[in-house]
Amino acid sequence: MQTLVLRIPDDLARELETEAKENHLTKSEIVRRRLIAGGRRISENNIGFDLIADLVGTIETGPVDMSNRKKNYLKTTGYGKSGHR
Repeated sequence: MQTLVLRIPDDLARELETEAKENHLTKSEIVRRRLIAGGRRISENNIGFDLIADLVGTIETGPVDMSNRKKNYLKTTGYGKSGHR
């Protein structure tokens, strides 16, 4: 791996430091990920989505209005009701 040394503005340095602490990563890893992403700030959630992006929309069964009527569907399945212990 190559090494690159550069100077950045103080506000960008603080932003990198904050993001590194929030995500438990090194500043170098944050910079590498931003360079790969074209400079956009990316989060761990985005990285997780990238891992499953090819699966989104592949399930062909199930109610088409699930997002609008989720509570109704959960009630019909009995989800969340505790049984006898």
